[in-house]
Amino acid sequence: MARILIVDDAAFMRHMLSQMVAGIHEVCGEAATGVEAVKKYKELKPDIVTMDITMPDMQGIDAVREIIAFDPEAKILMCSAMGQRAMVLEAMKSGAKDFIIKPFQKERILDAISRWV
Repeated sequence: MARILIVDDAAFMRHMLSQMVAGIHEVCGEAATGVEAVKKYKELKPDIVTMDITMPDMQGIDAVREIIAFDPEAKILMCSAMGQRAMVLEAMKSGAKDFIIKPFQKERILDAISRWV
């Protein structure tokens, strides 16, 4: 059972992801902004992070860079809407391990998590 930090500025997306992984993995924390994500990562040291790309105060890509600078072994899965391909590629170059396209599919999420934990 992996410990997951869910990062998304939309509360309903955080809730949806939590529901999809419930009973299989543990959601150890949630964050609504990039700044909060970096802080919670350092506090909680989760096994894996699901990171939204577009957020207020600090974009997901910048949060990935800060987390990777703190922990080069961090496992971060980017969550993006269709049409954000360039941003996903930038996130992968910055250290993200994989990406999940919104709207989420439970099987794809669980597969991506199991691949990295």
